[in-house]
Amino acid sequence: MNINCENFRYVEKVRPHRDLTFKFYKDGKLVIIDNATEEVIGPKDLRADSRDFYVRKRIAFIKNQLAASQLKYA
Repeated sequence: MNINCENFRYVEKVRPHRDLTFKFYKDGKLVIIDNATEEVIGPKDLRADSRDFYVRKRIAFIKNQLAASQLKYA
């Protein structure tokens, strides 16, 4: 099964506690959606805890992509 997108949900710990969905696509594209307003926001609009969550997931996603590429071409 080929997964084109990884979805993660995160609720901010600081008020106003935005409920966010992060979509990491296999081609490197990222979409962040505020679930309450269904508005697409950019990484620059994230706050401290949600930005930390985004950075950790982005690094893990890149590591997984590199490992998959190494296995493919090894």
